[in-house]
Amino acid sequence: MRILDNYILKAFIGPFLFGIFAFTSIFVGTGTLFRIAQYITEYGASLWSVSRAFILALPSIVVLTFPMAVLLASLLTFGRLSGTSEIIVMRAGGLSFLRLATPVYIAALVISLGAVAFNEYVVPAANHAYQNIIRNEITKQAVPQAQEHIVLKTMEGDNISVLMYAKKFDSKTKELSGITAQLFTNGNVTQMEYANTATWNGSYWIMHDGVVYDLSPDGNGVERNMHFKEQVLPIAKDPKQISQDQRNPEEMTIKELRQQIQAYKASYVSTTKLEMEMYQRFTIPIASFVFALVGAPLGLQKQRSSSSIGFGLSVLIIFVYYGVMTFTGALGKGGALPPLVAACIPDFLGIVAGLYLNWRVSK
Repeated sequence: MRILDNYILKAFIGPFLFGIFAFTSIFVGTGTLFRIAQYITEYGASLWSVSRAFILALPSIVVLTFPMAVLLASLLTFGRLSGTSEIIVMRAGGLSFLRLATPVYIAALVISLGAVAFNEYVVPAANHAYQNIIRNEITKQAVPQAQEHIVLKTMEGDNISVLMYAKKFDSKTKELSGITAQLFTNGNVTQMEYANTATWNGSYWIMHDGVVYDLSPDGNGVERNMHFKEQVLPIAKDPKQISQDQRNPEEMTIKELRQQIQAYKASYVSTTKLEMEMYQRFTIPIASFVFALVGAPLGLQKQRSSSSIGFGLSVLIIFVYYGVMTFTGALGKGGALPPLVAACIPDFLGIVAGLYLNWRVSK
């Protein structure tokens, strides 16, 4: 059985690697290269800058191609086995389709888990470095004078000690407004500070006209509160660091997204867009396994053994999946659906379709 499993896996790996290369080339050719050319012609960007930007843009593209490549490889692998009648011989020997597809399903699950890790440890860092090159070396954009939804944190080792949200930051007047600060002890919020504004005095931030709430250790309420005229904001970053420290959601890790969501919720700001981004960090990579469930049984047709037909069918399935994902994603971001539900719907529908197809070909 191990020989048969290895045989099927070898048949799967080649189309999978081809799919990554093919779909990455499509994305690069239709988007990334156009932007690179624009940076050269409009901004006079150096070859060194655009080369680094190009390389750093690849991780966010490659991670999207994993599900597509798995789907293509599943279709082509079982299409070839079906077209050469090998699958008939294997099943005549008493092997069920599920048993034959198990190596591909396990490989797809490993790819999904690897993509989740890749999406967490590689993609955000690459996106952040890419944006830094674009802002600082190519377009040379000045930091906006006014920025909204500012989130800052202070760490003590691996633990967060202060998490602050400000509705607005004005770099010209060096003023923060609409401030909520959460102070942590052993991972629990023990104090909340609210202030209308905070100004930079050259050394630290001073909050004005606010209130401090001391929370009970058991989290059951407020032990006491105190109003203040002025108080030091427990954040050490200066105005320049605040401007440079802000990141877009695609530049954040899952841990950073969770902290951002926590800061937003403490200030009663909508978190649906951030939650959709966080949940899709899992659901999009898991689509590799979902596409394997769909692609393997669909490949069991002689007329689909052609690589061109397999490629075309994979594009059609991908179009449907990402169409549903875009639609439910918009509903989730808009608050019409809970973000977790909206993020999971495409994979759920794919799993249902895959289980049905597996059941049908196993009869």
